[in-house]
Amino acid sequence: MDGGGADRWSAVADEWSALWGSFARPVWEPMLGSAAVGPGTRVLDVGCGSGELLAHLTRLGAVATGVDPAPAMRDAARRRAPGADVRDGDAEHLPLPDASVDVVVAVNALAFADDVLDALAEATRVLVPGGAVAVAGWAEGARNDLDVVERAVAAAHDDEVPPDGELRLPGGLEAVLGEAGLDVVASGLVDAPWTARDGDELVRGVLFGEDPATAAELAPVVVAAARPFRTAGGGYVLRNALRWAVARRQD
Repeated sequence: MDGGGADRWSAVADEWSALWGSFARPVWEPMLGSAAVGPGTRVLDVGCGSGELLAHLTRLGAVATGVDPAPAMRDAARRRAPGADVRDGDAEHLPLPDASVDVVVAVNALAFADDVLDALAEATRVLVPGGAVAVAGWAEGARNDLDVVERAVAAAHDDEVPPDGELRLPGGLEAVLGEAGLDVVASGLVDAPWTARDGDELVRGVLFGEDPATAAELAPVVVAAARPFRTAGGGYVLRNALRWAVARRQD
């Protein structure tokens, strides 16, 4: 499911959490470590979704706040991270006062902003001087097995997969952070495999958010395209990559 409004994300909140909620876990350690997140750090998670990262932040002892525009995602986040403060909002409209957090994190969230620079301006506004913005997102399609499957699905509908946006390319995150007036201090690339136990879970993971008729039509396309990624046990391992970067506010 690409894009979509708050209601659409609410409709798939439980399925998203079960299938994709922890997908970005490999990026958490390098990103949060570079941002010096630890006990007592005030962290805002923008686009917190179903709360997997929020729960991790609370386990680290951070004072965690999450923002998401989808009501069902916020409900899921509150259940998963009861120690976090979860609020309605989005990347360009953060419901926090100026200079109120030490770190702002946004994992697979910037790509959904109408204006990335506006979103980073909001992140900078709520940061204390010297605070960090830590962002992560999908790397370019050539690094992602999921891209192979998505291209097959698009071809089945005579659609085209859009070209990689700037944020997915090498140096893209660093460039936009610099354009926003932030000083980049660290960045990297991590492997982020996604696994499915069987063909049914594979289809659900790739086509979540589709109506039942469309999902039934496209299921054979998904299974055929994912054949190279099938394991001996009947499951699937799709190898993907995430890019991350951390920058600091210096005023």
